[in-house]
Amino acid sequence: NLFPVGEKNNHSATYYRHRIILHQNIIMKLSLASLLFAAPAAAFAPSGSFGVSRTSLNMSTETEEKAFAKLPATIKPGVVTGKALQDLLQNASDNGYAIPGVNIVGTDSINSCMEAAAKYGGPIMVTFSKGGGQFIAGKAADNTDDAASIAGAISGAKHVHEVAKLYGVPVVLHTDHCQKAWLPWIDGLLAASEEHFAQTGEPLFSSHMLDLSEEPLEENIGICRDYMEKFAKVNILLEFELGVTGGEEDGVDNTDVDSSRLYTQPEEVWYSYQQLSTVENAMFTCAASFGNVHGVYAPGNVDLQPVILHNSQKFIAEKLDNGIDKPMLFVFHGGSGSSVDDIKYAIKGGVVKMNIDTDTQWAFWDGVRAYEKEHHDYLQGQIGNPDGDDIPNKKYYDPRMSLRAGQEAMAARLCQAAEDLNCVNVLN
Repeated sequence: NLFPVGEKNNHSATYYRHRIILHQNIIMKLSLASLLFAAPAAAFAPSGSFGVSRTSLNMSTETEEKAFAKLPATIKPGVVTGKALQDLLQNASDNGYAIPGVNIVGTDSINSCMEAAAKYGGPIMVTFSKGGGQFIAGKAADNTDDAASIAGAISGAKHVHEVAKLYGVPVVLHTDHCQKAWLPWIDGLLAASEEHFAQTGEPLFSSHMLDLSEEPLEENIGICRDYMEKFAKVNILLEFELGVTGGEEDGVDNTDVDSSRLYTQPEEVWYSYQQLSTVENAMFTCAASFGNVHGVYAPGNVDLQPVILHNSQKFIAEKLDNGIDKPMLFVFHGGSGSSVDDIKYAIKGGVVKMNIDTDTQWAFWDGVRAYEKEHHDYLQGQIGNPDGDDIPNKKYYDPRMSLRAGQEAMAARLCQAAEDLNCVNVLN
């Protein structure tokens, strides 16, 4: 009330002018506040469909300041989700590189990933498996109803959210193979992302992989579509699998699978693309099988056929007839031990991420092993070494010393992988 009751006739014109000026200042401040609070809401508005319109993926706010010279303005240091993740993966496809997707088992391997990314100048995908999540929580923790697997993965994800920006690189938080029987694990992680989204406007995890390739195609994609609808509400990307990745990894054993199931057909990719594209705000990538096998094998024992990816892109492009030559974003599972030529040809076929686990596991161990070998005589007791019988060895057996050696070796291996994936110096 500009003139309170009983006061209107008791004040001079000067008093009224002061009241008017005060009233105008209040209105200006309220208007400014409304603009400040409206901005975040607009920033988290759902983007266009991932499968239907590529144009919608490439539209970044022109006035937004860029953090990386070679990337869209939506992408910042730290955990990347939603529209920023779309833009990052499309940038990889358009510019011919793939992101290393690394299975981790704790903060040592998580930090190795981000350290490597900072060194090679590119993004990194930190990947939690169900078993990896349980290990982070502690093998002695109660895992009834996947409680430890859920809690460990959430704990690791929160660690990344806290420290990722300190490394100055984009980090994608992903989960690996989840078969039908393991869906309650994903349900637990999705609940955590929904809570995080309600608080921050972003999901806790960037993306989840559902591996329902053991089910008939219609059931596989039907379940994936149901989860895509849930994911889309909180800007989570879905990775789905067609065909089977051979070998064994983290509780998923396909060593004796029929070899014909190792090769996905273009018609299967197109069917999946159609079904998932009907979900509003859908974001998805496809792990199509082209002879991939988990683990490392002698040369000649694995018959990779990345031409399947090229054929699938051509098949879908002809169906869509919209001028886009690589409409599907593919991911490469079972990448450890693959030839560089096969990797680069797969990238040309639209691969934007390659999984790495076996090679980085070995690298970490090899770093620890080399440390023990170098300092062996100083690691045989708490006191006494070649320098004297009464000299303490604490600085050698401090766990941080051997673990750091493992971290450095793993980071070095990932820098090598980034070279193979054309992912070096893609930020600036």
